Amino acid sequence: MDAVLKEWIGRVHDAVETQGQLRIRGGGSKDFYGGLPRGELFDTTGYRGIVAYEPTELVVVARAGTPLAELEATLAEKGQCLPFEPPHFGYPALLGANAGGATTVGGMVAAGLSGPRRAAVGAVRDYVLGVKLVDGKGELLSFGGQVMKNVAGYDVPRLMAGSLGTLGLIAEVALKVLPVPVAVRTLRFSLGEAAALSRLNEWGGRPLPVAASVWHEGTLTVRLAGAHAAIESAQTTLGGEVVAEAEAAAFWLGVREQTLPFFAGGEPLWRLSVASTTPPLGLPGPQLIEWGGALRWLRGDQGAERLRTVAAQSGGHVTLFRGGEALKTAAGVFQPLPPALLQIHRRLKAAFDPHGVFNPGRMYPDF
Repeated sequence: MDAVLKEWIGRVHDAVETQGQLRIRGGGSKDFYGGLPRGELFDTTGYRGIVAYEPTELVVVARAGTPLAELEATLAEKGQCLPFEPPHFGYPALLGANAGGATTVGGMVAAGLSGPRRAAVGAVRDYVLGVKLVDGKGELLSFGGQVMKNVAGYDVPRLMAGSLGTLGLIAEVALKVLPVPVAVRTLRFSLGEAAALSRLNEWGGRPLPVAASVWHEGTLTVRLAGAHAAIESAQTTLGGEVVAEAEAAAFWLGVREQTLPFFAGGEPLWRLSVASTTPPLGLPGPQLIEWGGALRWLRGDQGAERLRTVAAQSGGHVTLFRGGEALKTAAGVFQPLPPALLQIHRRLKAAFDPHGVFNPGRMYPDF
């Protein structure tokens, strides 16, 4: 066993014996997300490196502390990518040459956040094939595999995506990757919110290579991705104004990394996940819509209960994505779970982390 893993297991055993708690942290780029971190810092960046990469099999295995930028650069050399476009929130190209790639592979999986292309290709969890983790009893466990057809234990790797480190200490992860699209083109349309949502839902029911969409302040921006012929045909069908390649690339990076002006400032940022067919919500404050209408970002102190009611009426939920400590403490970050679902969460926590060692309070106050 690797010396780093032995050290990790020893630290978990110590925490169990002393009834301590561990705050799992990679690059720290997602510290703002979820409940306020607490517990003894457990840095995972020392366990890094790409363990295996089979471009012909579209599978890569990397250790948790591997910088996400390093993994993406390796995939790019073979014309491949993580299609769900995970945000870095500390992207080297935006911070300068000496910034480094703070975001880690383990943090990417634990946060479970996907970028603009998610509606077209799936989320982080859909690309996690296998994980190696240390559970809350200090045992090293392996689930899933390294091939896309593997089925045994597949659900456990998917559980790790978005768990915010509350179920286990991710040591290694196997990911499915895909080729970079052959062609990409961005179109813009001047449309009001209702018209944009109607258009997006209409396009969503047709065989069009729509890979991402954003509506904000009367402008709908759509990215097409696929074969050259498919792009040309789709543009003829959709119309719109073609955005210059460099401008389009900067825009989509700004959406992915939340560096657009909409995301700037200290006002609370709410993330509403609703059915794409949901009509305009009629809420005050600035709004930005992604994922064909299924993801709606709102700025300002809108009131947690009000937003949760609106989201629930639309079959969705709301998350306080960014906000002050007082607001997080008063309202909580994630929508309260129904009793039955809450019981499932508690059972999972008890199975993987029976002593409550990992990331206390990052998802819900009691676990």
